[in-house]
Amino acid sequence: MRISRPGPVSQRQWTPVTVVNGGLAFALELGLLAALCYWGFKSGSGPLTRALLGLGAPALAAITWGLFLAAGGPTVRLPLPAEIALKLAVFAVGALALNAAGRPALGLVFGVLALISVAVEYTTG
Repeated sequence: MRISRPGPVSQRQWTPVTVVNGGLAFALELGLLAALCYWGFKSGSGPLTRALLGLGAPALAAITWGLFLAAGGPTVRLPLPAEIALKLAVFAVGALALNAAGRPALGLVFGVLALISVAVEYTTG
C-alpha cells in the first residue's frame, strides 16, 4: 500500500472507487459542518452562546479546511503526514461533537466513514 497526496481535483485520475469516495468525502465535509452547527446550538447555555457556538464552530472548521485541506489545492501546503493527521483530527472533532450532542451512534458512523474515506483518498492516488 502506497500513501500519496491525491493532488488537485482537476488533475486526478478518476476511477469508480475514487468517484464514489469523492462523493463520500464531500458528504462528510458537509456533515462535519452540520454536526458542529448541531452541537453548538445544542450545547450553549443561552441563546447568544448557542448562536456563537452553532455558527462559530462550523466557520472555524471551514476556514481550517480551506486553508489546509481543500481538494482544489489548499492555501497552505502541509507535509503529507501532517495533512492526513489534520484531516483525521477535524473529522474526529465532528464525530465527537455528535457524541457530545447526544448522538453517539451517528458520531461513530461518521467517524468510521471518515476514516475509510481518508484511507481510500490517500491510498488510491
